[in-house]
Amino acid sequence: METIFDILQGKRCCTVAFTGRRTYRGEADDELRRVVRDLHERGFSRFLCGMSWGFDLAAGCAVMELQQEFPYIDLVAVEPFGGFRELFSGEDRELYDRVLAAATEHVVVSDEEAGAYMRRNDYLVDNASVVVAWWDSERHGGTAYTVRRARHSRVEVVNLYPDAQLELEF
Repeated sequence: METIFDILQGKRCCTVAFTGRRTYRGEADDELRRVVRDLHERGFSRFLCGMSWGFDLAAGCAVMELQQEFPYIDLVAVEPFGGFRELFSGEDRELYDRVLAAATEHVVVSDEEAGAYMRRNDYLVDNASVVVAWWDSERHGGTAYTVRRARHSRVEVVNLYPDAQLELEF
């Protein structure tokens, strides 16, 4: 008989999560789309988007593009806390709404803001077998925490930031 652990592990093995800096402004969009497509070709069909502006929403858009060709792909919107959308305005809010509308699943990790970002990042790592990052070697903050946690958990990390020295530093 299949247990809930078996079911969750089954989802994890085909799941990718994204983490990256909010300062991301499209520097690696082509590479991001290529990596998402390559991961899909490796059998990944479920993608977790942390929903922050910058890299997270860019990753959500890359998955949305692939959904046009492969509608069975799951995009999971993972918000740190209820009301998170209220932090967005203008183009960022429009992009947020588009990604959320394309999501096949919506997860809100916490009812309150305190500690919610870390819990959201834990959720991303704990529910994926690959993390795609835009990490620029900054040692503090959510992206550094998530990359560190993924590596310690033996979750594959694909860093799109163009600095080969980063692999040597962690």
